Amino acid sequence: MKKRKTPPRAPLYRWGLVPSLFLAVALTGLSTLLCLWVQPNSLRSVLAVFRAQPLLIVLNCLPIGLLIVAFAFVLRNVFSSACLVGTCCAFLSLASRIKLQVRDEPVFPRDFLLLKEAGSAVGSYHISWPWAVITVILIFMVVLKFCARIVGCKPFPVETLRGGIARAAGFLASLAVLAALILTVYADNGLYGSFTVSNPYYIPTVFNELGFPYCFCHNFTTYTVDRPAGFSKSEAEKWDSAAVETGTAPDVNVIMVMNEAFSDLTDSDVFTYSADEDPLPNLHALRTDPHCVSGRVVVPGFAGGTANTEFDVLTGMQTNALSDTTTSAFRAVNRNLDSLFRVYGADGYETLFMHPGDAWFYNRENVYQWLGAREILFAKDMTGLSYKGRWVTDDSMAGLIEEKFKSSAAKNQPLFSCTVTIQNHMSYTADKYGAGYQFPAVQTSAQLSDQARTLLGVYIEGVRDADAMLGRLRDFFAARSEPVVLVFWGDHLPYLGDDQLCYRELGLGLTPEDGGTESYLRSYETPYVIWANDAAAKALDWDTAKASLNLSGDGTLSACYLGSAVLELTGRQKESSWFRYLSEMRRELPVIQRQTYQTADGAVTQTLSAGQAEKLARLRRWSYYKLRYKDVK
Repeated sequence: MKKRKTPPRAPLYRWGLVPSLFLAVALTGLSTLLCLWVQPNSLRSVLAVFRAQPLLIVLNCLPIGLLIVAFAFVLRNVFSSACLVGTCCAFLSLASRIKLQVRDEPVFPRDFLLLKEAGSAVGSYHISWPWAVITVILIFMVVLKFCARIVGCKPFPVETLRGGIARAAGFLASLAVLAALILTVYADNGLYGSFTVSNPYYIPTVFNELGFPYCFCHNFTTYTVDRPAGFSKSEAEKWDSAAVETGTAPDVNVIMVMNEAFSDLTDSDVFTYSADEDPLPNLHALRTDPHCVSGRVVVPGFAGGTANTEFDVLTGMQTNALSDTTTSAFRAVNRNLDSLFRVYGADGYETLFMHPGDAWFYNRENVYQWLGAREILFAKDMTGLSYKGRWVTDDSMAGLIEEKFKSSAAKNQPLFSCTVTIQNHMSYTADKYGAGYQFPAVQTSAQLSDQARTLLGVYIEGVRDADAMLGRLRDFFAARSEPVVLVFWGDHLPYLGDDQLCYRELGLGLTPEDGGTESYLRSYETPYVIWANDAAAKALDWDTAKASLNLSGDGTLSACYLGSAVLELTGRQKESSWFRYLSEMRRELPVIQRQTYQTADGAVTQTLSAGQAEKLARLRRWSYYKLRYKDVK
């Protein structure tokens, strides 16, 4: 005999449509306040920001309100819907708080793709669980669940809107409105950037002050990685698992330095510096050294995007190929990746990254762990730093590079290090190095405005110091008996005024309108040198290694190839199927910059042969596999 099901107990009260709508608004506000309260910042400080910028109230409440309405259609009870939505949103906010605690980074929508990785990583961190917060969330859930048993909602007064189809339609309509808002209003970078925050470059501060719900929804459309056409995971796995050779190369120390805004702009004919006044004597001397490979590296961005150049050089992937909307490669990274650190680290090298800035900027503190650097140092970890104005000097960083090298040499262990400097960072205003600092006069035949002359004077002073750093490191390593390869390049050209003010006044055309696609590429070019001391040149048979690179005539290559070129020169081109393929691609298409290319014969084109297009497509698909699927230990 079947047991009869006991019908659910009817609520004591039923509210009509209008009271239910008012209840939905009230519960939306309560749920939003709970999400904001859960965050580590003071709720009072958040509400103060909201009072000054009231649109933030709407932007934070709207997604939660639409979800409550959507589930109210399905559950036919506003309290039940608010219980479900509010509790889930509160726990999501709590997850963001915990992630901020252990990684100094909030939860992003893309993190849902990494639930497995997140679960396995929890045990790696010491987490102070906010039990008081968790208790409040659970009390919120229980109270709303209890209210749902007491107060119900009457069916719609129109008979045709009472059925399951109508409820499903209401649910889907609410979600459609939310999706449309996320793709338009919440995706609006102009709107997002219009709100005042105390530190717009520090993502946790932005989330804390603009509100977690709004910022979370905004990031649905940021830092995305597009799936390339024709992608096959199994096919990419075969490419990546191709046989490699390891352990055959000599142990040569590799010291990489990416210098902030370093360029040879002053080599342009419009400058009239004499040999004695040359801002770049060390760069020019190295270019003529038989142990040097030099040329120009085409970086991802103009006048900005330092971390994107780091990403391209160290991983061999291209920021500009990740997505039409991606502006920061480091924000698109959220898992372990292959990199130069891992190639050299697998051969027993010490691996080191140094940057005299904040650990949180560009999310470097997390990204360099994912790239495999075993030691990561930021300004807070360094002692005895020297400053010029507010910036750590290049000379100070040269000294730290020397100290770290001597330390590894004393242990008889090879070193792979990468340093990103900061001294010549914008802005190039007259007070950059302190009031009254005297800058050498700019030597140029162009008629410059006072603003342009100031910008150039300040910038070129930084170039002099960068070149001095290069000379100091060359002299230091030249005197060492250990084999060393020094790699030195610029991350991007400098920002010298709105609308390329200084470039225009100097007559240096850097737009397609000024000189076609060649000018377009010039706006992304910075100098690089790869130099070996005598010990490294002997160990690597430098002349043969240099000739085997088969560089194009002027040595120009995209930033994504610079790392593979270093691997080739140090005998490790066969240790990674990925970097080996990059070496093959460089020989055919040494420059890839969005839809503009430079072929091996130096021709600049925007049209590829069928074979070239297929090889480039393979590069894109392989990159996507590495970013989304490859399990790197």
